[in-house]
Amino acid sequence: MMPLPRRALMIGLAASCSGCTTLGAFAGASRALPTYELAPVPGRTGARRQVTLVVARPEAPAAIATDRILVKPDPLSVAYLPDARWSEEVPMLVQSLVIRSIAGTGRLGHVGTAESGPVPDVALLLRIDAFQAEPIPDQAAIPVRVALSGSLIRDRDQRFLGSRDFTGTVVAASESPDLLIPAFQQALDPILPALADWVAGTV
Repeated sequence: MMPLPRRALMIGLAASCSGCTTLGAFAGASRALPTYELAPVPGRTGARRQVTLVVARPEAPAAIATDRILVKPDPLSVAYLPDARWSEEVPMLVQSLVIRSIAGTGRLGHVGTAESGPVPDVALLLRIDAFQAEPIPDQAAIPVRVALSGSLIRDRDQRFLGSRDFTGTVVAASESPDLLIPAFQQALDPILPALADWVAGTV
């Protein structure tokens, strides 16, 4: 049997090494990453109607529902850009972009979240099906794909008013965040005003 002092020392060293690994992981996790955000794109302006719209927080798969920038080299793989992040989790980022894009039309009395504003007339339910870079083997250029689905529900009787899908794909020249992030914005540039116009014209 190993003498107790030596055995205790080995256990202590193992615990110490384990602690070093854990501390190293935490140090890496706390490292500040360059942070990026995206801009709203309003639809067409028009006469204001006294309609209150609430935009629910979008549903999204777990791989998307984070502040990391998703990279999917194939349908079953999940990775993230190592040196960049979004300013907030993607569902909250998309919710903010949609609210500001619809509000920017000036066609509805109030557009906001369920936590703020008056009782809504209509709710916009969103689902994020894609918000990612999709690299192709042996190619430097990287497609960026965004896919959203929206449904409108009238609040007073839960009547379904309609649904629509919105998709956009833009190719970035490389995986550099300075090129990849603008591709996300370019993919959203036609989606956001189209969504805003659809909502304002439907409610």
